Amino acid sequence: MTETRQTVAAHYGVGGLLDSILTALRNNGNYIDVLEPSDLAPVDEFHIRGREATVELADRAGLAPGLRVLDVGCGLGGTVRYLAVERECHSTGLDLTQEYIDVASALSNLVGLEDRVVLHCGSAQELPFDENSFDVVWTEHAQINIEDKDAFYAEMSRVLKRGGRLAFHDIFQGNGGEPLYPVPWAEDESISFLSSLDVLQRTLERVGFEIRDWEDKSQHSEEWLSAVVAKLQESGPPPLGLHLLMGETSEVKFQNQIRNLQEGRIVVIQAVAEKR
Repeated sequence: MTETRQTVAAHYGVGGLLDSILTALRNNGNYIDVLEPSDLAPVDEFHIRGREATVELADRAGLAPGLRVLDVGCGLGGTVRYLAVERECHSTGLDLTQEYIDVASALSNLVGLEDRVVLHCGSAQELPFDENSFDVVWTEHAQINIEDKDAFYAEMSRVLKRGGRLAFHDIFQGNGGEPLYPVPWAEDESISFLSSLDVLQRTLERVGFEIRDWEDKSQHSEEWLSAVVAKLQESGPPPLGLHLLMGETSEVKFQNQIRNLQEGRIVVIQAVAEKR
C-alpha cells in the first residue's frame, strides 16, 4: 500500500469502533440479538444526508432486483446492506480501511445478512474483480481521497458490463476557493483531492462514460448539515451517529462543511453515467 493510501486508511480507522457502535446501540434502546438493518442507519452510511441520499441515488440509478452492484468505498456497509435487502440486488462492497470492513462484516452478521453481502478490503484503484463483473458500480464520498481520478474511474469502467451504470453521490471542488479544514474526509489538504466539475466530466468521458442524469445537491446538503449541527448544539450528540466515526472534532467538521457549501468551496453532485 502506498504512503498516501496508508494515511487515508489511518484517517478513517478509529480503533474500537465496533465496541463503540454496540455500546451506542444498547444506550439507544436496541437489543443486539434482534437488530434490523434499519437500526444501524444513523451510523453505517458515512456520507451527507445518509440513508435519504442512498434511497435517492438508488431510485436515480433505476436499481432492480437481481442486479449485481459494487459499492466502491463502502465504509461500514450500510449501503451494501440496504441494496441487498430493500432493492434485492447482489451486493458487494469494497473499502480501503480494514477496520471498516471488519466492522461491516460484524454488523452484517448481527442482522443476518452474512450470506447476502460480500465485503472486500482493497484499493479502488486496483479493484480485485474481473472485467464486466457488475451491472452497476456505486460510489459515495470515496474519490475525495483519491488523487489519480483516471485510475479510479477507469477501474470502475473496467469491471462494469457494457451499458452498465456508474451511480455516484460525491463532493467536488467549487469556485469559491480551497475548502476549510478539518472536514470529515481529511484533517488537512494532504489527503484531500477534489476535482472540479469540468475535470470530472472530461475524466468520465475519457474512460468511456456518458452522463445520463445529473443533479446538484449542494443546497439540500447544506440544509441537512445545518439541521445536524443545530441538533448537536441543542441536545448534544445522540448515542448512535456519525460522530462515532469522526471523534471529538465532529461538530467542527460539520460546521466547516456548511461554510464550504455556503461559500461555494465545494459542491455535492448526484449523477448516473453509462458505460459506452
